Amino acid sequence: MTVSHQAQVDGSLVPTASCYRIQSSTLSLSHVKDASAYSTLSFSPCMWKTALLPTLDIPRCAPYHRFAMEKLERYLKPTPVIDWDNEAVKQKARELTKGLKTDREKAIALYYFVRDKIKANPYAPGFVPGDYKASLILQRGNGYCQHKALLLVALARAAGIPARLGYADVRDHLLSKKFRAMIGGDNLLIQHGYAELYIDGKWVHASPAYDLGTCNKMGFVPVEFDSIHDARDSALSQRGKPHIEYVKDHGTYADFPWDFILSYRQEWVASIGREWSEYTDNVARHKKE
Repeated sequence: MTVSHQAQVDGSLVPTASCYRIQSSTLSLSHVKDASAYSTLSFSPCMWKTALLPTLDIPRCAPYHRFAMEKLERYLKPTPVIDWDNEAVKQKARELTKGLKTDREKAIALYYFVRDKIKANPYAPGFVPGDYKASLILQRGNGYCQHKALLLVALARAAGIPARLGYADVRDHLLSKKFRAMIGGDNLLIQHGYAELYIDGKWVHASPAYDLGTCNKMGFVPVEFDSIHDARDSALSQRGKPHIEYVKDHGTYADFPWDFILSYRQEWVASIGREWSEYTDNVARHKKE
């Protein structure tokens, strides 16, 4: 009997290519280089409870490996906004990952480039899909959370690392008065952008929103990324005051979800009693100041 380790792909657990033989009497595991010769068997309920094995036995691992890669393929494709096929984006990814061997090493290099070299700019343009193109963000050299997450996803894909976009509503307890005035007076930031990278069989959260200079100036805790553990915005500031509070996660997306971003934004503006045109005019005015 053979089993395979599991990997999380697109919200599902699928077997990887590492297969093992189970000795039915002891349920111990030993590595099997070629699992194709073994028959498919199943566990009885009591055996499942006793063994606590990672997944059902899979006699042929290669097809399941192909299945996993097919599930991941859409997280590697270029799109009109995640335009990693742009020469400048490809070149930057090559430059940042030159000489690095593993996806973990590459992901770390890409993350810190986006975090620190793409400066945090909460007033960057963001009213049309073209404002979010990875190539434009790279050229501009600044942006807010959604921009920076998108560029990280593009660079990761250019380096062969599956990556996707994520959005969450958060409360920023250290939000400036100017920014609060721009968005309606509250400290709720809707659709805060983050990235997820698929590394060593699992999705890892990465939030590159605030560069190190901004963190030092504002007293934020820099978000460190080791490509193993989720790198989320800190709940506390450097002085121990409340900072980022996650309120609602909207999930992840293979492509830039402009329709969702726009419709949700319009619904939120209506919910705080503002007209859309009034809101956009107010934002545009603050961006110019």
